[in-house]
Amino acid sequence: MDIIFLGGLKIDTIIGIYDWERVNKQTIELDIAMAFDIQQAAQTDDIQYALDYKTVSERIIQFVENSQYLLVEKLVSEIADLIRHEFNVPWVKITLNKQGAVPAANTVGITIERGRH
Repeated sequence: MDIIFLGGLKIDTIIGIYDWERVNKQTIELDIAMAFDIQQAAQTDDIQYALDYKTVSERIIQFVENSQYLLVEKLVSEIADLIRHEFNVPWVKITLNKQGAVPAANTVGITIERGRH
């Protein structure tokens, strides 16, 4: 299986458990790796057989911008489900970075894998 990736996808959203987080958007950053068989796309040079990463990124941005989850665990799990089901991706690995969540750390977040590689 081949890997299609999106790196450093930055999106503003409401995320967090504190009162100020419920009214102020924060920027999250996503690194996403998706398993996808690219052989037919490579042989035909036809986008219909490819995982259109522009369409995937636009859908993720739309979803995250309109979400208001309390926990990053819930948000990243929902993103993984969206990718796997809407784009027929058998395996996805996502790292969500919520910069600024811990003042002493440059980055903080979570990495999940769903499906079979």
